[in-house]
Amino acid sequence: MSHPQFACAILAIASFLFCVAPACADGDFRVDGHDRFRIGSQDGSGETTYAGVQHITTKRVGRATRYTAHVTYTKTDRGTRSTATARFVSTLAPDGEQHDVTNADPDYLTVLNQPFAIQLDVATFRDLTRLVGAVPFDLPSPITGATLHGTIKRAVSSVTRTSHLLGVAFEAAGPLAGALPDRPNLKLVGTVSMRGTAYYTYTTYELVALTAVLAIDGTVASGGTNDSVAIEYLRRLRSTTLKAADL
Repeated sequence: MSHPQFACAILAIASFLFCVAPACADGDFRVDGHDRFRIGSQDGSGETTYAGVQHITTKRVGRATRYTAHVTYTKTDRGTRSTATARFVSTLAPDGEQHDVTNADPDYLTVLNQPFAIQLDVATFRDLTRLVGAVPFDLPSPITGATLHGTIKRAVSSVTRTSHLLGVAFEAAGPLAGALPDRPNLKLVGTVSMRGTAYYTYTTYELVALTAVLAIDGTVASGGTNDSVAIEYLRRLRSTTLKAADL
């Protein structure tokens, strides 16, 4: 099952975190994730998994910074494996606004296509270190535009052998009433929820690990009958500079 609306949620959260920062260093990430869905009985279930490696490059373009992400990955859809690539290019303006230049990332695996900024500015990073408890915020639903209510807070920080990492977590949920993105003839009623956790270094404020999940639970009406539906989109990215035991 495809998920073209996942990016809407990404942009909503990124607008909170994505601020002006110096260019981050080039680097690599390990990438994995899955799309799981169930409609009605178990006969209507399926899973697609992803695993690959991503390379990030940066370049100054005038006063802006251009970020380019390339991913090569294996996609396994109900037991059938294939190799694919993705590319995403964004520029970060001095005012902190992100402009997407190229989006050739249909499976949402690049670090630029996630709900956390690739790097934070000093002021934002400092504010996040001072968070006490959960801070409320609202954002549009990635499916219907209805308001999701959520919180952002400090996650458990980590001290690795090479870095001190700041953890940031968010979660949000709200009602859902509308058509499935790839099945417009089916009306879905239920809830949509999002959650995610990211880790940034204290030295360069760069993103080194993240987990992001979007989930849908409800019922769909088709042909006079109602069936339950459950969908989960999971993406995990982790810098290759981290060891297995670091987080």
